[in-house]
Amino acid sequence: MAGFGCCSPAILSSPSNLGTSQLVLKTYRGGIVKGKPLRRRALGIKAEVEFVNAEEAKKLVAVDGYAVVDVRDRTQFERARIKQCFHVPLFIENKDNDLGTIVKRTVHNNFSGLFFGLPFTKPNPEFVQSVRTQFSPESKLLLVCQEGLRSAAAAQKLEQAGFQNIACITSGLQSVKPGTFDSVGSKELKDAGKAGLITIQGKISAVLGTVLICALLLITLFPDQAEKILQMTPAS
Repeated sequence: MAGFGCCSPAILSSPSNLGTSQLVLKTYRGGIVKGKPLRRRALGIKAEVEFVNAEEAKKLVAVDGYAVVDVRDRTQFERARIKQCFHVPLFIENKDNDLGTIVKRTVHNNFSGLFFGLPFTKPNPEFVQSVRTQFSPESKLLLVCQEGLRSAAAAQKLEQAGFQNIACITSGLQSVKPGTFDSVGSKELKDAGKAGLITIQGKISAVLGTVLICALLLITLFPDQAEKILQMTPAS
């Protein structure tokens, strides 16, 4: 006769100066029939990602020992970056030469590339593995990008891969005031996303360009959420 036992989930919460993180421990029913287990007990660990402002991020690095991982593309990284950061891009330049890619790259270079100085990119298939080669799952990581979308997407990937101590700057490096972090490069951290014709077309074009870039990243990184937002838009 099979024997069954179950245990209620246990939730352990630990306070943090910047928010709360949870470890959720789950156990599942298990039993044996003719010497074979029906289900194995499983232990699941869920770690919440911290979203912080620039000043809180500075404290994470200076006081709590978080390592800075910059997930932007190479061009933005070279314009301005936090000193002593690690560069692991979430997207890499797409140099594929199939017909479809060539057409898309040409269109991109004549629009986004020309106006915003953005390279034509594709998801980095080695992103998670590259982080794993430099950090253990227990490492404390502050992920940064220019607008905050790529770091949020990167955090989701690393959380799914078992990393437990991840933080992101809510609105990205564009929200960081000069002098907050020691930085290197030809621009301030907040201006590293500005390039191309947008730099000479005034503030209105700069705002429009930022909106378009954020919309493009939202559709690329979070297509399901983008679709829901579009469905909420009233028809003209």
